[in-house]
Amino acid sequence: MSSVRRCSRTACGRPAVATLTYVYADSTAVLGPLATYAEPHCYDLCAEHAERLTAPRGWEVVRLAADAGPLRRTSDDLEALANAVREAARPQERTPRQGRGPEGDPTEIGRRGHLRVLRSPDS
Repeated sequence: MSSVRRCSRTACGRPAVATLTYVYADSTAVLGPLATYAEPHCYDLCAEHAERLTAPRGWEVVRLAADAGPLRRTSDDLEALANAVREAARPQERTPRQGRGPEGDPTEIGRRGHLRVLRSPDS
């Protein structure tokens, strides 16, 4: 399956560059930059179909300006991502809980991965 989204117009196989959304309550068609993910009630359009877009009589077309260029990643972004990965990989320190819960149920006294160690009801 291709990761490039295609124009929603029938028989058009060109790559999509804009997303069209209708706001029925305001009788408005909004054409903006390509959305980050495909939505069921939005239409992805290629450059040619986005340029030639017209709306029904009585409707307004709002064209949102595309960003000046692609987002540029900085070394700060990469460092923040690396720090987040390190933090997620750090083992969590847990202190064992002693005693019983509010209803007299045995409580957790240790944990290893997804397994829990419970105090025996006899002790």
